[in-house]
Amino acid sequence: MTQAVPVAVPSAARRRSTVRRRMRSGLISALWALAGVALVVVLWELSKFVGGFIPLPYDTDDTAMPHVWTMVEGFTQPEVRGSDTTVFQAVVLAALFSLLIAMCGFAIGVSVGLLLAVIMQRLAFAERALLPFVIASQTVPLIALAPLIVGIGNRISIGPFEWGTTQSVMFIAAYLAFFPLSVGALRGLKAPNATDLELMRSYSAKPRQTLFKLRFPASIPYLVPALKVSAAASIVGTVVAEISTGVRGGIGRLLIEYAREATSEPAKVYVAMFGAIALGLLAAALVTALDVYLTRNLPKEGSA
Repeated sequence: MTQAVPVAVPSAARRRSTVRRRMRSGLISALWALAGVALVVVLWELSKFVGGFIPLPYDTDDTAMPHVWTMVEGFTQPEVRGSDTTVFQAVVLAALFSLLIAMCGFAIGVSVGLLLAVIMQRLAFAERALLPFVIASQTVPLIALAPLIVGIGNRISIGPFEWGTTQSVMFIAAYLAFFPLSVGALRGLKAPNATDLELMRSYSAKPRQTLFKLRFPASIPYLVPALKVSAAASIVGTVVAEISTGVRGGIGRLLIEYAREATSEPAKVYVAMFGAIALGLLAAALVTALDVYLTRNLPKEGSA
């Protein structure tokens, strides 16, 4: 009969201390992030100022490098002349559309990556057979892959379901997301030491019980960084795929449309770029929130 392993549950005081420590750490990280943004702004404007007197190896005129305040004003500009919709509103709607596709692709990629990691950890020959192909899959140029996926997908039709370009974008997002997760999860599933594994065997634990009671909890420190990379990769894959496949409604297509107006309204392009950057930060923040939830009862470094 399998015996339960006692788990030390932190006291309420320790939980409050952990929350305060994490809030303090988060505040410090936010301040450093703001300092980084301020540094970029200063360097940007300094480059424009120096470029007015000394020829630089890159163009610093207002068309290529608009002033920071011009970019800020771009948020409130109408998307189309005479329209009530601002550029900011259009970017937010496009970013939400891309986020939905990216999260669907992320979920699929994470599921596939986790399944591959479990199979490779359980079967040594599967790791030797699959891992080289998993690594080699990431050497295919994404720009070349996107039209190929669209061409194959347009021929897929199962009953009422017909594969469209949106599914192609989702597939590409999943394609980029599965690799970091599969490699990170495989390393995490192998993290338990021999003593822990011997303890589970002494309890006559089945492989499934060892997987869920020991290997998965031990893999969290490896899974979280892998999830952050996978989330960011799914955003990148979505934006690039939208540009390559011509899917309308997303931030990738909006970048192309605004780039055509770069000569007359260069700030619009940068607003769309900021929207794409915000998507990546949001994806990483969601994974960080998941990390806080999953590790809420685990002892932290420096805790008594």
